Amino acid sequence: MQPPAGLQVNGFNHLTLAVTDVARAVRFYVDGLGARLHAQWDGGAYLTVGGQWLCLSLDTSRDATQNRDYTHIAFSVAVEDLGLIRERLVQQGAVSWKDNRSEGDSFYFLDPDGHRLELHVGDLASRLAACRTQPYAGMQFY
Repeated sequence: MQPPAGLQVNGFNHLTLAVTDVARAVRFYVDGLGARLHAQWDGGAYLTVGGQWLCLSLDTSRDATQNRDYTHIAFSVAVEDLGLIRERLVQQGAVSWKDNRSEGDSFYFLDPDGHRLELHVGDLASRLAACRTQPYAGMQFY
């Protein structure tokens, strides 16, 4: 299936995560994931992760216990860096929320506000190649 002709979005612009403690969240993303901090204020912070814009926005109504589905954010990581970054995150208190059962090594973990995150080795091309070998039930390729 191809997108409709005409105007379409160019890609992801930024990701905003609701956080309950801006300073704690900034420490986690900078010290744990190696994000680059560009600006911080009482109600939030602007960072980049691998060149992608991440906004942390103070929201005291955030309830980490409500997020129980599979929605998550995956960050790319080189295979040789995965173990060291995983260890650094665990030392900061990151808790695993899922074991990896798919192509490409992964570490699934929670940030301090309960956002479901993943470090993933691989990309869409490697995932599709694996799926062509062992497709999911009902999978079609385009």
